[in-house]
Amino acid sequence: MLTRRSFVCLGTVAGLAACAPPEPAVTRAVVAPPPSYPPLPAFYGAISDEPYQIAAIPEGVLAPAYWRQQVANPWPSYKRGTIVVDPDAALLHFVQSADTALRYGVSVGAAGFAWQGTARLQFKRTWPRWKVPTTMIARRPDLAPYSVANGGMDPGPGNPLGARALYLFQNGVDTLYRIHGNADPKELGRAVSSGCIRMLDQDVIDLYQRAVHGADVIVLASNKPAGLVES
Repeated sequence: MLTRRSFVCLGTVAGLAACAPPEPAVTRAVVAPPPSYPPLPAFYGAISDEPYQIAAIPEGVLAPAYWRQQVANPWPSYKRGTIVVDPDAALLHFVQSADTALRYGVSVGAAGFAWQGTARLQFKRTWPRWKVPTTMIARRPDLAPYSVANGGMDPGPGNPLGARALYLFQNGVDTLYRIHGNADPKELGRAVSSGCIRMLDQDVIDLYQRAVHGADVIVLASNKPAGLVES
């Protein structure tokens, strides 16, 4: 396309130029550079002494904000062992003392936004079986082979609960709310389509070792819009 300057310089051929089709516009896509993260701590490496191999977290995919780390305790009045889940911030805190807590990044599924309140850590399991509740089977008949009646899904890398699971009860009744492993590191900090509170297997193993039987698990209310659908 002729500019004013080129029109002046090429006045003698202006008539010819006017008959030519316009030059296509050149669009240059602006691609943001990938974030540059520091090297991961060693505890996010591969784990080979479990019944099933746990792969290392790849470098460059996990923001430091979601690394396991000791922080100042935001809830100094809570007892040691209390677990606080903030679905909107995608963070879980394990209270160590009045002064410190361990913070873990999580990804949050539909059930993680749908339930809130204080529960009791009733029990915990290593490499748990996934027993699909009837409410989910009603929506996903293909999961019927993994129902409670059929014994659930065998543990292992393909099991949605991952390496560990913490089971939460309220007034003696199972809430069906779980804190479990098998999170995709790229999903940490994000809402995902299904599940409760997902952690990296490296992190849920660490939390499992620290978790106190019978401790309070406080799930904060979510301010996110409703409507997440399990898939």
